[in-house]
Amino acid sequence: MTGEERYINERLDHLGIVAGVCQEIGLAAWLDAQDPGKRQQVSVGTATVAMILNGLGFSHRQLYLVPQFFANKPIEHLLGSGMTAELLNDDCLGRTLDWLYAHDLTKLFAGIATRARQLFGITAAQVHVDTTSFSVSGEYVQGEAAGETAVIAITYGYSRDHRADLKQWMLALATTHDGEVPLFLQPLDGNSSDKVSLLAAITAIQSQLREAGEEASVYVADNGVYSETNMKQLNQAGVRWVSRVSGTMTEAKTLIQERSKSWQQSEDETVHWFSRELELPQGRERWVVVYNQASLQRAQSTLQRQVSKAQTTWEQKCWHVGNRRFACEADARAAAERELKEKPGWLDLHTDLVAHPQYVGKGRPRKDTSPVSHQWQIVATVSINQEQVAQEAFRNACWIVGTNVLEPTVLSDQQLIATYKGQGGAERGFRFLKDPLFLASSVFVKKPERIMALSFIMVLCLLVYRLAEVRLRARLAETQQTIPDQVHKPTARPTMRWVFQCFEGIELLHVQTDAASLTIVLRLQPLHRLILALLGSLYEQIYNPSG
Repeated sequence: MTGEERYINERLDHLGIVAGVCQEIGLAAWLDAQDPGKRQQVSVGTATVAMILNGLGFSHRQLYLVPQFFANKPIEHLLGSGMTAELLNDDCLGRTLDWLYAHDLTKLFAGIATRARQLFGITAAQVHVDTTSFSVSGEYVQGEAAGETAVIAITYGYSRDHRADLKQWMLALATTHDGEVPLFLQPLDGNSSDKVSLLAAITAIQSQLREAGEEASVYVADNGVYSETNMKQLNQAGVRWVSRVSGTMTEAKTLIQERSKSWQQSEDETVHWFSRELELPQGRERWVVVYNQASLQRAQSTLQRQVSKAQTTWEQKCWHVGNRRFACEADARAAAERELKEKPGWLDLHTDLVAHPQYVGKGRPRKDTSPVSHQWQIVATVSINQEQVAQEAFRNACWIVGTNVLEPTVLSDQQLIATYKGQGGAERGFRFLKDPLFLASSVFVKKPERIMALSFIMVLCLLVYRLAEVRLRARLAETQQTIPDQVHKPTARPTMRWVFQCFEGIELLHVQTDAASLTIVLRLQPLHRLILALLGSLYEQIYNPSG
């Protein structure tokens, strides 16, 4: 090389993997194709990918700081030639959020998710549906947009984050059983009811899947969806469902208290269950009563703390009652019944009435003196019925999973339990979205419409993250290879969070002269090359720009 050499250093880190997934599913091009007449300096698709890179950069930067995030990143390498960090200003991103909102966020995401599942070979055989809340700071007073039914209400409601002092909005999310890949989203009012929103989500998902030529074998939801009206509607629509049954129902309490002799257990003897078919107003259902060793130990520990606290409380109450005197036996019995009612079933109270004679005058009465009246005292003692405690703990450890799939040959009891436990996939998705380093902590946009659009970006981040994770785990299983985890033990199921951390510090060094330019990838180790080879040639090219 001749002439003066110039060096430019840019941080690539794991962003090449994120950009690679976006390229593989054609995210930017697909979004731009939804409105081919839209003309702006940075296309909607490119700006959306930029926000995904910012969200999965775990940089804890608000949207108006996106240019700062890309200041030391190879932005042209990630987003295309001609791109600069300054172009991704808050006006550009704000217009992109407005465009996304105007084009039906739920429908947009359904199209992208369907395309991604087809390209990555992921099926939607079992769909898990759940909701959560996101707290926000600010008034968010409903103005003219309040009349638009499509705009969510930022308001007070039941907070999953235990922040009842803040207004919130809610999000309905559905994921696949395999890979926990999101396939549906819908922003909701902050005070939405699960009874309504979960049913509406299942109905919408069924319609979207049928339009894409797919059909879910079963829909899984928490007990928020379970009600006579909802189950009847799902049964009439031909939807196969699995849901936890509320333990407060009379039928559920009766079934849990039943001393069944047909308990079955798993091979490792940790999970126990029995099933019954019930004829209910909404139709015939199969209920499986389940408990495991972990839930039993948890219920016993919780109840033991309650027993200790209740015993102390009731002993104090008995002491106060015992310090009172009553003019007649009837008053004493009425007071004992009134003061000592509503005790727990496992706490036994033994009460005695003691009569104290009253005499005329002061001092000790003569032996032959008759009392003029009596004062009555309640003497109460507390004891714990350990047998009742054990039965209560056992009942608390049990839960019921219900379904309208009656044939055990189609869905056995054990498969039913495992299917419901897969509901944790949607909950893990919510934990990902609420991570302090993720974009959700940066919800400071002023308009509810942009909050809705930002929820679309958040779930797109989760989609990209899960797709990369599914691909890597599948390829590791196919090739029977492993990579080291955080404690240097081999694993075939790494999390992408750990993989992203492994790619920290990878940089692109651009060496430029008057005659030529060269790009060198720094700190790319054999582990990185293995991961990129497993992900595919597209990802290898991103991390080897000079060929």
